[in-house]
Amino acid sequence: MEHGVHPHVWKKMPLDTDALTAHEEGEAERKPKLLDQVRHALRVRHYSRRTEEACVGWTRRFILFHGKRHPATRGAPEVAQFLSRLAVGAHVSASTQKQATAVL
Repeated sequence: MEHGVHPHVWKKMPLDTDALTAHEEGEAERKPKLLDQVRHALRVRHYSRRTEEACVGWTRRFILFHGKRHPATRGAPEVAQFLSRLAVGAHVSASTQKQATAVL
């Protein structure tokens, strides 16, 4: 991941929690999925594609690790649990752990 990546990108962006919104013509349309919202937030901030891929990847792994629960419902203990799993179970390097910590 590049230097200067904001550590809480997905936490700072407004998240849509409703699954549907009313379209102007009365039709229902789906709101963007969380990972698409993360991508959009990073693109608006002009981060590189590689940084975007890394942030989306770590966010996705975090979501899957916690049984597809929305990250907004997770707190510091869940982040610590995820990072512990990386360190102990996955045997990732310190730099990899730092990258995941910066994103989450």
